[in-house]
Amino acid sequence: MHRWRRAATVALIALAPVAAYAQPALRLVPAPSVVERVAGCDLPASSLLRAPVGLDAGAFEELQWRWQALGIGSLASGPASKATIAVVHDGSLAPQAYRLAIDRKRAVVWSSDADGAFYGIVTLAQMAQRSNAGWVVPCARIEDRPKLRWRILSDDVSRGPLPTMRYFKERVRTIAAFKMNGYSPYMENAFVDPSNPLPSPLDGITPSQLRALAVYAARYHVTLIPEQQTFAHMHNALRVEQYASAAELPHGFLLSPVDPLSEAYLRSTIDAELAADPHPPFFHIGSDETSTLGAGTTQAYVAQHGLLHAFADHVDAMQKIVAPSGARIMLWGDAVDKDSSIMPMLPRNAVIVNYQYTAQFDFSKSIARIASGGFDQMVAPGASNWNEIYPKIDTAIPNARNFIGAGKVAGVLGAFETVWHDDGESLYEATWYPVLYAAAQAWESRDVDPQTFAASYPSAFFGVDDPRYARDVRSLAAVTNALETSEYDTTNALFWTDPFDVPAQARMAKVDLRQVRLDVESVERHLIDARPPLHANAAFVTFLAARRLDALARKFQIGAEVRAMYADAVANIDELNGPTLRDLYWCRYWMWELRDTYEELAPLYERAWRYESRDGHLASNLERYHVSAQHAISDADALYRATYDGYVRGKTLPSFDTVIGR
Repeated sequence: MHRWRRAATVALIALAPVAAYAQPALRLVPAPSVVERVAGCDLPASSLLRAPVGLDAGAFEELQWRWQALGIGSLASGPASKATIAVVHDGSLAPQAYRLAIDRKRAVVWSSDADGAFYGIVTLAQMAQRSNAGWVVPCARIEDRPKLRWRILSDDVSRGPLPTMRYFKERVRTIAAFKMNGYSPYMENAFVDPSNPLPSPLDGITPSQLRALAVYAARYHVTLIPEQQTFAHMHNALRVEQYASAAELPHGFLLSPVDPLSEAYLRSTIDAELAADPHPPFFHIGSDETSTLGAGTTQAYVAQHGLLHAFADHVDAMQKIVAPSGARIMLWGDAVDKDSSIMPMLPRNAVIVNYQYTAQFDFSKSIARIASGGFDQMVAPGASNWNEIYPKIDTAIPNARNFIGAGKVAGVLGAFETVWHDDGESLYEATWYPVLYAAAQAWESRDVDPQTFAASYPSAFFGVDDPRYARDVRSLAAVTNALETSEYDTTNALFWTDPFDVPAQARMAKVDLRQVRLDVESVERHLIDARPPLHANAAFVTFLAARRLDALARKFQIGAEVRAMYADAVANIDELNGPTLRDLYWCRYWMWELRDTYEELAPLYERAWRYESRDGHLASNLERYHVSAQHAISDADALYRATYDGYVRGKTLPSFDTVIGR
């Protein structure tokens, strides 16, 4: 160990702080704690393609995948004496920490554990920069360690999008490359329990698939943390008549904790998941949003024991099921938020997952409330992607910044970034920007400035130093803010709203739809043929989001324009050779335009869906495009009938709302 330290000192004797001279910035996500660069010293990235035999398999593959995609070349293994990458044990370093030194001949990573060595290599992978001479790696010295022990992605795979195994693996590999170390698939009925198969989709996650995913994740230093709902959000089980008696309310969402069938069903499912993924450090039992507890079959029990005890008894029962695996249970923290007096009733080793999704909030009070009960906790911001065409960036980024920032100050156990798909049609590939920001904020000891992150994002994620990729995100954020004029507007809901809906038209009249369209069309122009070397499909999904937002704005333009043209037709109905017939024809053309827009978008959405998800929920989502197109066709036909049956034959026109039947 001391020999390697001395060699590193000699090799790096010329190091100087990066601020002392002008060089291209290192665009790294997360940004390391300490970076020093050697002035005027770059080496060809291709010279670092010789790895030692025995290099961590996941680290080898992460470096190989990125550098092959960039066109640098393929990594080869050989004797340590000929390798240009070295990994050295240094017991003085903290867990997950690493030092990385790059001189004119090689790159050396020091760490005390395999995790730290992995993180040193994935940092090296991001350091390659394009220059006139090709891809180079700057000579530098880096010291780095995570601020939070756990940096986890919670991934909703139960409300529509259910990843294919190929995309499960891509997702895991990607979060690992950005130093997240936990992956928690949120499952309501997505897992196929062999003893209780009826609630699950036919293409659900089988035990062998869950096992394979856990093994694959471990290869990339990511821990699989099963997240199985056990209380509310269980409608897909309770709709099956065999389990309906276990519902708090008939065929409802809450499993009744007093019905023996509930515990039997949950024990079977949890046991099957833990058999597939033995001995995880945590097992998440969900248990959020139990608002109907006490309203049905548990009414007498709650009256006798109290609502808090009824909730705590359920948690205790789940703890007993999970305990033989050695895992600590995790549960959502809204019960504590509602009434902190429940904390003494909960198992002492439980981890409270404190979720808050607002942009601005006194997160420190919420964190302190849970800490006062003596519980470990993880802070859980959200990607704000649910019900949206593209995530609400201006909510997601400050939410993660402020919440994880407060968590770092308080020394919480970890960050638990959440991605939800409430309406079943949002695309995971659209969420990478907020997910990676949360990953950076959880890793870095300093606060992650959003502008600094934006500057690094194109290079770190797409492999191109093109600021337009960050500007695209900014444009979509601005457009989403502009379109959502009321509290309950979401872009997915607006996309499917009738163009002639009077309240929606009134709200959209306050929006500069022309500017909205110009903003998203600039994104479309940039991305229409974009083929970045890394994550090209994420670029395509961003393009698709821009095109859908463009269609959304154009739809409301059409709604206003058709109403206005029809009104003009009525106003001039008695004028000889007036504009009435022309107006009526144009009304039809505009509806045909809307028809064509929906049908053109459908295959683009299908392509994006199939890249990441199994087929299960796709048909119902595509049907919405076809139904909307059919509505436009029906409106065009209704306008045709009004034109010939009313105006041409009788020189009369019914009211517009009568014509379109709204």
